[in-house]
Amino acid sequence: MAVDGGSTSLHLPCVFSPKARQYLALCAQDGKLRVWNTDSKTLHQEYVPSAHLSATCMCIAWGPCRTVKEGPQRKKRKSETVGVEKKADLLAMGTAAGTVLIYSTVKGSLHCTLDEGHSGGVNCVQWHPLDSLLYSGSDDTNIVEWDLQTGKARSKWKADRAAVTSVCVSPDGKLLLSAGQIIKMWDLNTKEIYRKFTGHSTAVTTLCFATTRPPDSNSLYFLSGAAHDRLLSVWQVREDGKDKNSLVSFTLTDEPRHIDIITSNSKEEAVRLAVVCKDGQLHFFEHFLNGPCKKPLSPSCTVLMSDTKESPMPIPLLAAALTTDPRTVVLAYGNHLQPMMEKVEINTAERHVCLTRDVQTSLSLSMDTTVSKVKTPIVDTKCRVLVPGLPGHQAPVKGTSQGSEKRKKQTATKEMSIEERLCEINLSTASTAKGAPKGTASLQTDNFAVLLVQGLESNDANILNEVFQTRKEMVVRKTVARLPLSAVLPLVNETWTSRLTNRLQGHPFTAVLMVRWLKAVLMHHTSYLVSLPDLVSQLGVLYHMIESRVRMFHKLTKLHGKLYLLTTQV
Repeated sequence: MAVDGGSTSLHLPCVFSPKARQYLALCAQDGKLRVWNTDSKTLHQEYVPSAHLSATCMCIAWGPCRTVKEGPQRKKRKSETVGVEKKADLLAMGTAAGTVLIYSTVKGSLHCTLDEGHSGGVNCVQWHPLDSLLYSGSDDTNIVEWDLQTGKARSKWKADRAAVTSVCVSPDGKLLLSAGQIIKMWDLNTKEIYRKFTGHSTAVTTLCFATTRPPDSNSLYFLSGAAHDRLLSVWQVREDGKDKNSLVSFTLTDEPRHIDIITSNSKEEAVRLAVVCKDGQLHFFEHFLNGPCKKPLSPSCTVLMSDTKESPMPIPLLAAALTTDPRTVVLAYGNHLQPMMEKVEINTAERHVCLTRDVQTSLSLSMDTTVSKVKTPIVDTKCRVLVPGLPGHQAPVKGTSQGSEKRKKQTATKEMSIEERLCEINLSTASTAKGAPKGTASLQTDNFAVLLVQGLESNDANILNEVFQTRKEMVVRKTVARLPLSAVLPLVNETWTSRLTNRLQGHPFTAVLMVRWLKAVLMHHTSYLVSLPDLVSQLGVLYHMIESRVRMFHKLTKLHGKLYLLTTQV
């Protein structure tokens, strides 16, 4: 069974749900928790903590699958109670404020809050595999054992001189691994140190057990990875205590960020590893833990991902989850605000595999449904419907007969063509200029968003010019708010800023309208733009243009003053 550990504070948390891998939980730059469905590749739930800006989420860990009552149900017979399906439900989130939030994906709300346990930020959380207990490590150098039935701390002890950056519970629930720079193994019954392991020069960020065998023999192994370290170390817990050095090391291209492991149950069964590194590469390992190995082991297969452009750019992998099929793996890639999930078959016999994906096309397809959320209700001829909503939603609702309701449900709603939308823009612009009455129908904000997305994808100058000519600041802001993430970047890239530069040189009034659009994009999508690595280069043209005009403005004001003095004296 694959083991999912909590993510550390050194990167944005991103964890697959256990067993079926149906959900992907992650926290993005805006501090919100998002749970994505890997089967439908859609956003399943979104949770905004009350202090998501000041107390950001630093680590995430899924709880063991359990049977959950989703609502009032009828009493079942004894024959029906057999084979109850267990689901992934609870998520533990450690925050920078020292609290631990327990979120229920079945209820879609906060289950409970565990506080008054840590005085520093929570770096790691780990569930007990058998009991309703949770363990958390913090910057205050303490480990807290939480009882989820009471919601209070059951035990607390000092674990290290430095911050506790990683914890892990053994499969039998009897031992606990904790680490700062020194790895310590604790007996959970007595809370005393069972073993110590030294070998990392930096803070240990990853701990996970590699075997499910009992600790009363020499067959218990675990893995550890550290920050700025390109090696994964394998340690053995021996009865005689001669376990000071690591047995095996796995070489990586960068420090590990996400590890998924299928543990070994016997000496004849190999351990399978999938490691996602900081540089966005995925490495597969398969090794029999039956003794020491002097040389570090290279990955059996390395997976890279890139886009389909002429000069391909790498697409970072966020997480990977192994399945029972050795060739199948579930991948999450892209960015944390809009990740892409996919189940892929990989030929691990090849040393290097490169996957090509068109991320922009995938994003636009998955976000098309969020552009327009206004639907026309089906009513009969005797009903009079008052539709509250945004300005511009003033078109009357047409009544439909009961006989045509079935046909409307079966056939798709007919959308407006680009030509019709452009005509409506012209009509609404003319009506506002001539002072049309209030009852005149105008173009809806949804149509502006759809037109803008189509114009950016097709690079049609006519469509973009018509959309950018709108003078209503409220329409501009609401249109930008309805844009999918895939359309945000084309608005601020080099092509769009160069278009703005040309407009500033020739048409000052049109340039003011374009600056209004850019201002709305920067205000509504700040969290997404901050996550882009090449933001400075993309907005560099705009920055230099504004800076040069500010300098010129000072000289022009001086010239204006001198001319004013001359004209008044004449």
